[in-house]
Amino acid sequence: MTPDTDADALLVERTKRGDVKAFEMLVVKYQRRIERLIGRMVRDVDLVQDIAQETFIRAYRAIPQFRGESAFYTWLYRIAVNTAKKALVELKRDPLVANVALVSHDDGDETSRAENELSDGETPESLLASKEVAATVNAAVEALSEDLRQAIVLREIEGLSYEEIATVMNCPIGTVRSRIFRAREAIAARLRPLLGTRDRERW
Repeated sequence: MTPDTDADALLVERTKRGDVKAFEMLVVKYQRRIERLIGRMVRDVDLVQDIAQETFIRAYRAIPQFRGESAFYTWLYRIAVNTAKKALVELKRDPLVANVALVSHDDGDETSRAENELSDGETPESLLASKEVAATVNAAVEALSEDLRQAIVLREIEGLSYEEIATVMNCPIGTVRSRIFRAREAIAARLRPLLGTRDRERW
């Protein structure tokens, strides 16, 4: 176990013993990541917080059954994915990725640089090109099937391992590898004309 998973395990055990504050600490720790995950499954931003709240309510109710066979956040992600899917089915909507850019990881708390502010070495042309790449990646991800999209987001955006993704998606690890490979190939196919790469090359 890593120190992070050790800390989670302690908070889970305290929650099981009736310590509500311990669960609140888990909510504070993972709320932003859960909301980002849900935000990539639904377009309606008004739904994200509601689905996230329902996710944590379900997790709290189910935590007595959590056996620690996987990391807590992997278990929590699976609940979030299932809760989002259920909400979308009830609303008769299709899951769609919104505002995904696989070229960036927004895990820090720093505010992003203003769009018109260039860093050293950047030119308006290079900035425009990077925005075009990000837009192309977004479009490619949106065009993926739900299973491929979920797998690539969990891997490239959330940084989960193949084993963790298999747990979240409830499928064999070989299926996870296949889905991620197919998703990357589909994204690469869209990027090739933009980047001038050849077939069989990614980016």
